[in-house]
Amino acid sequence: MSFTVIIPARYASTRFPGKALADLAGKPMVVRVCERARESGAAAVHVATDDERIAAAVRKHGFSVVLTRAEHPSGTDRLAEAASTLRLGDDEVIVNVQGDEPLIAPELIRDVAQRLEARKEASMSTACHAIHDEASAANPNVVKVVLDAKGYALYFSRARIPYPREAQAPCYRHAGIYAYRVRFLKQYAALAPAPMEQAEALEQLRALWHGHRIAVVVSERDIPPGVDTPQDLEAVLRMLR
Repeated sequence: MSFTVIIPARYASTRFPGKALADLAGKPMVVRVCERARESGAAAVHVATDDERIAAAVRKHGFSVVLTRAEHPSGTDRLAEAASTLRLGDDEVIVNVQGDEPLIAPELIRDVAQRLEARKEASMSTACHAIHDEASAANPNVVKVVLDAKGYALYFSRARIPYPREAQAPCYRHAGIYAYRVRFLKQYAALAPAPMEQAEALEQLRALWHGHRIAVVVSERDIPPGVDTPQDLEAVLRMLR
């Protein structure tokens, strides 16, 4: 199948301003993400940004940039503008890879795209992996997802779900990678925010609130976390070394 990767990247960040340009063994972090995306077999890789510093760094390393408006409330809204600028067809598949995930597996990017292609009734696809420790299950910064029998998302939460009141059940960490068809991406940008989305600060809940289905890839391996702080960056550097 053919799919396009778009990487939303902005300079502003509450906990780590400028992290997209943070040096990772001689290259900006967003360029490392581009390299991973290229290895996935994507037909094209683009960075969507409103910042000329990020755009210049990406172009310097030979990757494509789509300049977008600055006022987008989320990365998904930025992707919708980028898809329009690129004039992608309504049935084309876009994979949203976050610009702060330099260790993401190329195979996972491809798997998420293929899952959406296989599930025609799904509007989106994403990924998760099993949580093995109670500290992560209880951590509100680790987003959890509950699945139905066919592998569709029932709910996403920062809380421990499902709660093991009488028996243990699998607990999955959600990874912030998404695939969409361009048609739905345009619709999503126009959907009203959902109360549960605002309560949890999780934009994927907007899709569930409005009745859309999200197919989920369960990775057998743990999916590396993204870079939110300078301490996270040091951990990634150690892994790269």
